[in-house]
Amino acid sequence: MAGHSQFKNIMHRKGKQDAVRSKLFSKLAREITVAAKMGMPDINMNPRLRMAVLAARAENMPKDNIQRAINKAAGGEGENYDEVRYEGYGPGGAAVIVEALTDNRNRTASAVRSYFTKAGGALGESNSVSFMFNRVGEIAYPPEAGDADTVMEAAIEAGADDVISDENGHTILCAFDSLNEVSKALEASLGAPASAKPVWRPTTTAPLDEDKAASMMRLMEALDNDDDVQNVFANFEIADEIMAKLSA
Repeated sequence: MAGHSQFKNIMHRKGKQDAVRSKLFSKLAREITVAAKMGMPDINMNPRLRMAVLAARAENMPKDNIQRAINKAAGGEGENYDEVRYEGYGPGGAAVIVEALTDNRNRTASAVRSYFTKAGGALGESNSVSFMFNRVGEIAYPPEAGDADTVMEAAIEAGADDVISDENGHTILCAFDSLNEVSKALEASLGAPASAKPVWRPTTTAPLDEDKAASMMRLMEALDNDDDVQNVFANFEIADEIMAKLSA
């Protein structure tokens, strides 16, 4: 396990998931509104909106909130957001990609830069770290979707590239451009996924010692708490014994 998954695990163990969830709902609503504005406000006609709604449902976002976010776009309400990607190095040289939706680029860039600097990292230029990641589609299913063989068979049939199954569930990987088609095919055979989204998957990892890991968690938490930041991907790796100390 590496990167954002480890950060989420620590937040969960510290009992901070409720605070994270309330912040998450507003971020999910922002993505739904942006997706609906960019295409038809219909999940069957708009792949990005479909992914956004799936993500919201996976986090148990109330149906009314989801519909309100779609209606806001259909009525031409709400701010206009720009999609921005920031790249940089965190503590210990770990590569970090930050995706944001912002109505003020200067504000967001300044804030993200300050988070990196305070953590002992540095914000870089565009494409300064993305070469260390692959842009892929990631579709997640809970363990009850089926055993490893069943899910693997469905994934092959749907045109996926790889499946990772463990006690937490199944992660299916596919080409970024095929995400909508593969997730629809899987939904027909396995039911609705827990999530289906494009991700930056690291090709190499950067192990962190305890000090650097603590600084990295502070950076991840600062980014996660920023309303403009939608997603954070990183290639750090933290040993289990250090994870246990950070979670205490």
